[in-house]
Amino acid sequence: MHALLAAAAPAAAPAATPHLSWTEAAVVGVLQGVSELFPVSSLGHAVLVPALVGGSWARDLDVSAPGSPYLAFIVGLHVATAAALVLFYRRDWARIVTGLVSSVRHRRVTGPDARLGWLLVASTVPVGLVGLVLEHPLRTVLARPVPTAVFLVLNGLVLLLVERGRRRQANPAPSSSTVSAARHRQPTSVLSAVTTTTSAAAPAVAASSSSELATDRRLASLTLRRAVLVGSAQIAALAPGISRSGITMVAGLRAGLNHQDAARFSFLLATPVIAAAGLLELPELFGPLGDGIRGQVLLGSVLAGVSSYVAVRFLDRWFAHGSLRPYAVYCVLAGLVSLALLV
Repeated sequence: MHALLAAAAPAAAPAATPHLSWTEAAVVGVLQGVSELFPVSSLGHAVLVPALVGGSWARDLDVSAPGSPYLAFIVGLHVATAAALVLFYRRDWARIVTGLVSSVRHRRVTGPDARLGWLLVASTVPVGLVGLVLEHPLRTVLARPVPTAVFLVLNGLVLLLVERGRRRQANPAPSSSTVSAARHRQPTSVLSAVTTTTSAAAPAVAASSSSELATDRRLASLTLRRAVLVGSAQIAALAPGISRSGITMVAGLRAGLNHQDAARFSFLLATPVIAAAGLLELPELFGPLGDGIRGQVLLGSVLAGVSSYVAVRFLDRWFAHGSLRPYAVYCVLAGLVSLALLV
């Protein structure tokens, strides 16, 4: 989530003996792949888990330590996460890239695919610019266990508040006229109920590609202002413990999107950011900073890619009917428990 921004940080002098065990690499790879897409803050978990485990984990996996290979390792895992996102949304990206190329060739936005592409481009600019200036000082100051746990609690509270507000809007108090009408409503016959159920189920048998196309058309109808505001929400995720996917989903919900569309827009926004960050950081892993840990990086990347693909498949289905509430509760509880153990 903070990948593009982490890549822009000035390279620190490499440590004399960088170390990363195979167990650490495997656990962090799976953790990164899942927490990057779930609205629970991947960087927050990358800071808190080693601190809570302690021992060699706290020493080897210190994201703020000068010369540590851990940050380069984490950012390197983002390449695998981006690959999983591209694979899952391959049809979307094929249409978006085709639309962008066509709009450049014809010097005008020629359709909804091109419009969605340019909305994604415009929405990633603010966080990139702010990250170039603030990512390094924020990471060195805030990427510590106690501030991270506080931000994780704050992340959960924000998710809870947004879900509570949406529930109130979706379930307003019934008026007296509505209650009266409900009392006099006639029961539905069995035949009518079956017909209604069949009609409601009909859209579910449509091809998944048609559903994706319809979702992308809805996203393309966002105004430029709203799309940029959603993308700019990623700036808050510079603080470890604030989830990039969670905060962009919150902004998407506030912009009028439903949960599934907000999640898709969040993941589409994440793909180029994560990919660019990982590719920019990869040269560090081929230099002295990667000596002795390249095998571990490969293992972590494979596990991160597989877990990311499983995570995005699950979340794409979850947000068709589910909400952010379970993840909000998790963040609050995890942050409070971490504070109790660390302070």
